[in-house]
Amino acid sequence: MTPPEGAVVVLTGIMASGKSTVAQALAERLPKAAHVRGDAFRRMIVSGGAEYEGEAGSEGEAQLRLRYRLSAAAADTYAGAGFAAVVQDVILGAELTSYVELLRTRPVYVVVLAPRPDAVAAREAARGKTGYGAWTVEDLDAILREQTPRVGLWLDSTELTVDQTVDGILAGLDEARVA
Repeated sequence: MTPPEGAVVVLTGIMASGKSTVAQALAERLPKAAHVRGDAFRRMIVSGGAEYEGEAGSEGEAQLRLRYRLSAAAADTYAGAGFAAVVQDVILGAELTSYVELLRTRPVYVVVLAPRPDAVAAREAARGKTGYGAWTVEDLDAILREQTPRVGLWLDSTELTVDQTVDGILAGLDEARVA
């Protein structure tokens, strides 16, 4: 099964969980798809950027929510043009439900990549970029597992290849559909 053209697939998980690679591979498998990279909106800020470090009401939180609004609007625009929009970003805790509510498009699918934290730490150590800043793998994994609503399809991709992960997403689309 594949998501229909004009659908939105939200792919989330902690940093280094494989979101970028899996989202790209998923989009490439679909007949008409766009890969919406949430982090691209953060990188568009040239000056005055603030990282979100968990502080409610902070400038970092405001910029994170701005990024979410922009990526949701981009996904809706692509979906409105007939593309399946595959959104990839770190969207954890109650923000996941809020993000789905930002989307006007239906249907919406949510996929949460949840590899074991030791596997994520190994991936983070092996990659050329670092994304954790003030956070640790364990911090974000705890937010993922303890505070993120259990909506959509949750995949432990620890032992899966990218292709196997995409296969699992496509096989689990019924479970992934949230709106």
